[in-house]
Amino acid sequence: MEIYIDNKSGTPIYDQIYTQIKNLILSGQLGEDSPLPSIRNLAKDLRISVITTKRAYDELEREGFIYTVAGKGCFVAPKNIELIREENLKKVEEYLQKAAELAAMCGLTKQELLDMLEILLGEEAK
Repeated sequence: MEIYIDNKSGTPIYDQIYTQIKNLILSGQLGEDSPLPSIRNLAKDLRISVITTKRAYDELEREGFIYTVAGKGCFVAPKNIELIREENLKKVEEYLQKAAELAAMCGLTKQELLDMLEILLGEEAK
């Protein structure tokens, strides 16, 4: 598992770790019950504070992506289909919101935007 930290990004480091691990889990690159690097080892590898790494792991655990076994470490939680669906729905909503904003800036009507979506989905415009 490779995590990249962009120090020039305005995104907090813990959030970069959280997002990258979450994406690895959602994409299936990290399977159920796969062990994650220890908090200390990941902090050492990334040359960051243990507190920062712990915050990312705590957030992942709070949202149900990982679980902790005392004395053993952190592992990828079994995939919750509803959780994955909700994550994807949030992404779709974000993209649609951006599309709606761009459409408004271009002066597209609601119907023109719906027609574009129908074409993209491969349906006949009605």
